[in-house]
Amino acid sequence: MSLVQLTLAAPRHLEEELVEQFLARPEWASGFTLFEAEGYSRHPESLSAREQVRGRARRVCVQIVLEAEHAHALLSHLKHSLPKPDVAWWLIPVGEFGRLA
Repeated sequence: MSLVQLTLAAPRHLEEELVEQFLARPEWASGFTLFEAEGYSRHPESLSAREQVRGRARRVCVQIVLEAEHAHALLSHLKHSLPKPDVAWWLIPVGEFGRLA
């Protein structure tokens, strides 16, 4: 089993839609972590006027540790059901994952 961490960075207004996508597919995303972030992009056309003045955008980040094949299936699904150019994603390998108890 090859584990990866999938991270998605999206505009905050997409948070509930993303959560619904994950909850509807527990076979891919059995658990995830959400946190607020701010992001900078070289593509200011997607920023609101306020964000352009601030120089960064308010984002929500989602992190999920899952099997690599499930990550690719989930990404394929999200690209089809939520084709948003302002949602960034990346995968990194996970050496180990577990619980303390």
